[in-house]
Amino acid sequence: MTLEVGQTLGRYRLLEKLGEGGMGVVWSALDTTLGREVALKLLPDAVAQDPARLARLESEAKAIAALNHPGIVTLYSIEEAGGRRFLTMELVAGQGLSEIIPAEGMSFRDVLRLASPLAEAVSAAHRRGIVHRDLKPRNVMVTPEGQVKVLDFGLAQSPPGLADGDVSDRTTRTRGSGITGTVAYMSPEQLQGLPADPRSDVFSLGVVFYEMATGRRPFEAKSAAELVSAILRDVPVPPTRLRPGLPGRVDRLITRCLEKEPRYRLQSAVDVVWELEQVRAEAGREAGEPRTLAVLPFADQSREKDQDYLCDGLAEDVLIALSKVKGLRVASRAASFRFRSPDADVKETGRRLGVEAIVHGSVRRTGSRLRLAVELVDVTDGFEIWAEVYERGVEDVFAVQGEVTRAVARALKVDVSASEHAALTAPAAADVQAWDYSLQARKFFYQYSKKGMRFARELFERAIAVDPVYARAWSGLSDCAAFLYTNAGRHAEDLEQAEAASLRALELEPELAEAHASRGVTLSLRGRHEEAEEAFETAIRLDPQLFEAHYFYARDAFARGDLEKAILQYEEAIRIRPEDYQSPLLVAQSFEDLGRADEAQAVRRRGVRIAEEHLRLQPDDARALYMGANGLVALGETKRGLEWADRALSLDPEDPMLLYNIACIRSMAGAGDAALDCLERSVAAGLRNKAWLEHDSNLDAIRSHPRFQALMASL
Repeated sequence: MTLEVGQTLGRYRLLEKLGEGGMGVVWSALDTTLGREVALKLLPDAVAQDPARLARLESEAKAIAALNHPGIVTLYSIEEAGGRRFLTMELVAGQGLSEIIPAEGMSFRDVLRLASPLAEAVSAAHRRGIVHRDLKPRNVMVTPEGQVKVLDFGLAQSPPGLADGDVSDRTTRTRGSGITGTVAYMSPEQLQGLPADPRSDVFSLGVVFYEMATGRRPFEAKSAAELVSAILRDVPVPPTRLRPGLPGRVDRLITRCLEKEPRYRLQSAVDVVWELEQVRAEAGREAGEPRTLAVLPFADQSREKDQDYLCDGLAEDVLIALSKVKGLRVASRAASFRFRSPDADVKETGRRLGVEAIVHGSVRRTGSRLRLAVELVDVTDGFEIWAEVYERGVEDVFAVQGEVTRAVARALKVDVSASEHAALTAPAAADVQAWDYSLQARKFFYQYSKKGMRFARELFERAIAVDPVYARAWSGLSDCAAFLYTNAGRHAEDLEQAEAASLRALELEPELAEAHASRGVTLSLRGRHEEAEEAFETAIRLDPQLFEAHYFYARDAFARGDLEKAILQYEEAIRIRPEDYQSPLLVAQSFEDLGRADEAQAVRRRGVRIAEEHLRLQPDDARALYMGANGLVALGETKRGLEWADRALSLDPEDPMLLYNIACIRSMAGAGDAALDCLERSVAAGLRNKAWLEHDSNLDAIRSHPRFQALMASL
């Protein structure tokens, strides 16, 4: 039966025939039940009528549907209507990659712009054990906004037959095997009938990248048989010989993708992503872009193993100083301090952080003596760039920090201006003991718990007692008091302390960005939003890379209902700290409240993925658990979300902020009584922010309950 425009299959009305290939005919169609347009792919009879192939297709479809990656076209369902089997998928507007590759190849910038998200999408599937098997430009869409979308993931199941004729872009199945693909993009092992694994996709990516860079394929022939022979035996012309302006590292990347033997090839698209980052970094250096660097927490070599706060503090101060050099882009503390193991592989750590070099070392403190061993390593090959051992008295610690930061900048061949040189040599504090207390305070501050914040406040107060003009300690004290006011009872004395400490920090150091950010937080808590906005803007002007300024500015904008500004600031926070799970999970609510559901879901998926990665390294982080749980429930993964929430609650069952968030999660999951139990416990433990209960849409499901009304009255 021939299908026509306007005809219906079940609840789908056909709108336009989009294309036809080995996997069947593709139509755009209207889902008349949900009122959305979808892509509808009719399966060929050879698949639809073969129970074994259909069962395999349905099994793979379930795995693919669970990917939920913005770079992979979403598969909705496999259905049957009118005697026909078909897939329903996300309808993507745009052009195929094959349509936008010029005859002479793309510019290097465009190659990187499209190759990186393409490899990211494939790597997301490889991490889940899913192989595409038919990567080619026709299976890659580029939207009008420039977003890459990969089609037909893992679904290349076409009828048998490897014919001569047009061998350039036909999906075929090799004779005598179950392995499928498009001849010009197939790996040698696929052509030999061997099973496809992630390395087969890597080969196909290499062919695609070659075509993007040069405008031609690495293997060309007039017939299928000749093409197969070329793929199995020929060595392609290096891309830089065809396009001399390409960086030399492009040859290395594509050559490693196109190795004939899978064992010599890059082993998955995860490795391809890393290599592309190195290509980008190398090209950036040639163009004068900043060098990329991470500073890992130093290892504690003291006999008692009680100097972890000192190790973290020394590393953090080196990180802060280096981040002030324009020629360097330094990974944030939150990103790099996840990698604490002294046995961690430097190359793997660098790949995960997306940097060229890593600073790491060890600290041994014996009485008043300090031994600091530091090493700068190139993550590409794992070789040492620079190393030094410093043995000094503790009172010389600031001088040692200055020497380390200057040596790292010199080793990376970065020019340092006079003002930057002054910043590198400026002591963190006037008094070493005050600095030591401040380091201990930071350790507890970053726990973001009521108990930890109280310890941090006490230690900042000790630092100030020793050094009353230590502006950073005053700023830290303000942040602790503001947190406790917000999350532990809204006691007036906490807010008064936060305000007084932020003002003192500004008085002592008017150009300290952190002090202006602290001031913005206290003004926001006072409801003085215009002044808070001015304070945050000043902090950003003084230090555009200060994550806290953007993050708290976003929260202030959300609190006063300026959702567009909240989104803008959250996105800046995400740019500065892409490894942070909080900003993407929080900005999702702003997108949702503005009716931008697709963007909310996409950013929520990103936040959950980052939280998962964070929890692999820090499985007992309660905040990551409950924020990730909220995202999971909102994405429909209710069971898993509630499991995360229960884990978080078991870690700190009396923390009011944690209890409040568990209440939100349980409310969203439909567990009303359990949500109310947590909410009542949260208020009893000290949470007093009535505005949250009034406006938080997470609590809508329990808002009309008498227990909720009674709780509101009590506030």
